[in-house]
Amino acid sequence: MNKTELANKMAEKAGLKKADAEKALKAFIDTVTEELVNGGDVRLVGFGTFDVNTRNARTGVNPRTGEKMEIAASKSPRFKAGKAFKDAVNK
Repeated sequence: MNKTELANKMAEKAGLKKADAEKALKAFIDTVTEELVNGGDVRLVGFGTFDVNTRNARTGVNPRTGEKMEIAASKSPRFKAGKAFKDAVNK
């Protein structure tokens, strides 16, 4: 399912116009992104948590040459599914 299909399904289930569902989905994505950029997290009880995973700088090895190289520190968003969501998927 892509973003457009998700917005259409949301509109159908919530009884909204497709344009309104697309705006709501965009607002959700923008809000989650903004919160993660600002160092926070978003917890949706029963669904899951969006947060940022931080990786420290480290030394790696180039597999082709065997040469050591420095890998910079980085951040990446992640999603941890909540128990109710996991249980629903595993039914």
